Amino acid sequence: MDKDLIGMCGTYCGVCEWKEKTNCPGCQKSKGQPFWGKCSIASCSIEKGFSHCGHCTSVPCEKLIDAYNDEEHGDNGERLINLKNWADGKDMFLKLRTINTKDR
Repeated sequence: MDKDLIGMCGTYCGVCEWKEKTNCPGCQKSKGQPFWGKCSIASCSIEKGFSHCGHCTSVPCEKLIDAYNDEEHGDNGERLINLKNWADGKDMFLKLRTINTKDR
């Protein structure tokens, strides 16, 4: 696992389908401004001096909860598990299984 590809929100950028298509360097190297624009979650993490949200005592905060529950880009808890693993020093990740709105 490449630590430069750890997404601050718990996504692992190394398996993102858009990384290659858009030549995105990932969350860490883009400093929270990936191919789609400025990320408020990454900005918060950077302002607090964290490499990812797993180091924050407020996890999961309202911003993360909103992202995790997003109908189009939400997940089934994988990002939160990733953040906890990374904060514990584990070099592993779960790939996101996007929420299907039918599952709600």
